[in-house]
Amino acid sequence: MADATRARKIADQIKVIVASTIERRLKDPRLGFVTVTDVRVTGDLQHASIFYTVFGDGQDLEATGKALESAKGFIRSEVGKGLTIRLTPSLEFIADAVPEAAAHLDGLLAKAAADDARVAGLAKDAKPAGDEDPYKKADDED
Repeated sequence: MADATRARKIADQIKVIVASTIERRLKDPRLGFVTVTDVRVTGDLQHASIFYTVFGDGQDLEATGKALESAKGFIRSEVGKGLTIRLTPSLEFIADAVPEAAAHLDGLLAKAAADDARVAGLAKDAKPAGDEDPYKKADDED
């Protein structure tokens, strides 16, 4: 088992190698505008999960996923040449769900802001249902 620091350094190296390989060496027309967002390596350095995003719609994401799967062997050989470890890890490409989750959260925040504005508009001219000061006070007995 490699320590966590070494695994993180190797994951960073893999991220750089994969990103430069996709940008400079792959000529597949199915590849969209790909960004490698994260790489996670197992503790024994035998498997690397590569997270990526694609600028575009679902069709671009699907086509890019197929292109990366077909070029997996070539990318793995480039990773093996660039790393200084005995065994080259197997690669797994995973579409990153962060952009969709961020868009969903942005939508929820916009809805909450609209609801807050609506409630503030209703409360602007509202008057208390009971007394102005609903708290009981001790009578002043002199």
